[in-house]
Amino acid sequence: MTTLLELENVEVVYHHVATAVQAVSLAVPARSIVALLGTNGAGKTTTLRAISGFLGADDARIVGGRIAFLGEEVTGRPPHELARRGLVLVPERDKVFETLTVQENLRALVPGRRAAVTPEQVFDYFPVLAERRRQLAGYLSGGERQMLALGTALLCRPVVLLVDELSLGLAPLVVEGLMAMVRRLRDELGIAVLLVEQNAAAALGVADHGYVMEHGRVVYDGPAERLLAHEDIREFYLGLGHRAGRKRYTEVKQYRRRRRWF
Repeated sequence: MTTLLELENVEVVYHHVATAVQAVSLAVPARSIVALLGTNGAGKTTTLRAISGFLGADDARIVGGRIAFLGEEVTGRPPHELARRGLVLVPERDKVFETLTVQENLRALVPGRRAAVTPEQVFDYFPVLAERRRQLAGYLSGGERQMLALGTALLCRPVVLLVDELSLGLAPLVVEGLMAMVRRLRDELGIAVLLVEQNAAAALGVADHGYVMEHGRVVYDGPAERLLAHEDIREFYLGLGHRAGRKRYTEVKQYRRRRRWF
């Protein structure tokens, strides 16, 4: 299968001294959903910002490795150029224009940009947004904001959709619906997705392949089925396994992770 997005030994440094991402390599094949998993502070979002060109605002920079998109190196390219090429980010925060209506948010793209779908097709995918098309986005629920962010991203004609913490702060049923929509968009529009998530169960439920990050490094990767069967991932990220509930996470994670993954 053709690889659309590839990272090779990418390293990111903050404030010229603090290494946040170390030798990260991953691949996103065509028409696939790839999950990038890890706890808060593992380096997931920094990796995503490195891919999408948004590191500069955080006084961070890529100091090693390369990022390739559609066979061409794009390391350090600006966000607007990457978005035009089809590498589109759905960020963790500030996803919508709160003082604009839902409909106005969907019309707020640069004129002349040919979209993969029309605003009306976005409403077909997200009927609740159609019902609220004249409502200010600032009054939407968390799940509805995520729907609007996904819908707006579709109008940017993505080849690879970069989605940061889609499930953050949402009820399980809402998360389930959003993840099902991500899979539907992949199936119907042929979009590949890199899904950054702390919610491993939700992400692996729709992903084809997964990567686990710890302390800025990828420590494990494989098909989603293999990650779901992995003893440590079941214990630390899914709350399952024969030791689940017997010890506090903070008491066992450092020793066991080092023993297994390093």
